[in-house]
Amino acid sequence: MDNWSKLTSSISSLNIGSNAGKFAKGFSSSVQATRERLGQVPVEDITELPQEYKDLEARVDALKAAQDQMLRQVLQTRQKSLTEFGTTITSGLAAFAATNLKGTKLPVPAAPAAAPAEEHRKTLPHAIARSSAAAAKTVGPNDRLGKALGSYSAASEKIGEVHAAQDDAILVNVVEPMKLSLSGPLHVAMNARLAVKSSRLTLDAVKQTLKTATGARQEQARIEVENAEDDLVQKTEIAIQQMKAVLENPEPLKTLNELAKAQLAYHMAAAEALQACQTELEELSIEAEGDYRKSHGQ
Repeated sequence: MDNWSKLTSSISSLNIGSNAGKFAKGFSSSVQATRERLGQVPVEDITELPQEYKDLEARVDALKAAQDQMLRQVLQTRQKSLTEFGTTITSGLAAFAATNLKGTKLPVPAAPAAAPAEEHRKTLPHAIARSSAAAAKTVGPNDRLGKALGSYSAASEKIGEVHAAQDDAILVNVVEPMKLSLSGPLHVAMNARLAVKSSRLTLDAVKQTLKTATGARQEQARIEVENAEDDLVQKTEIAIQQMKAVLENPEPLKTLNELAKAQLAYHMAAAEALQACQTELEELSIEAEGDYRKSHGQ
């Protein structure tokens, strides 16, 4: 420990320019950080930051972690491509038909060619709509099942469109505000905290220098400690203000509300489309069951 103190004291006492002085101060802080990390500094020699500051640190860290997690999940959901999944559904349907339509008068469909990229909307409802439409064409539009599949395809297409609208709303009203928050107020607060850490390390480093200083160097070291204490107080107050501004910002609540609003609009529109489709399917199902009973003398 004495060797470290003598080294940093020697560097600090050199008569050098302002840029080199900044380097010396930064070097002293790095040495202090290394010694703390290695457990070479007693706990009582590490300057304690205000409890308010530490409480705000914990709350800001929790908020940042929550926003990071939410943004990552929303982006993953948006970017997940269902084009391949939709092609798999349609190809699977063709394979099923090829196997189960043998011995019937219905034509066995060939595996569908890939649709142009612009026609492949990347949502599950769009994939189901394409599959249902292909199945309706195979069965025939005049058949009850063909009509049912056509109706289900149309409903799925509507659901796909509102799903795409939901994605657009989430991008504009949720993703972009979250990115701005992480790169704006939160980023500023994190930088303010880094400044506090650097200032605290500088203060503790010059305190160590003061312990071993003698003669004229002792008075210089005492002045450096006072200046470092003032700097730490100032930077801590700034960081506290920045962290409070982050925690008081209503943007996280607003973006969460927008996310729920977009999902609600989607689910309501999807429910409406499915309700209309299900009503038609129920009518076709009742008609088919009645004809079946008649044909079997029931």
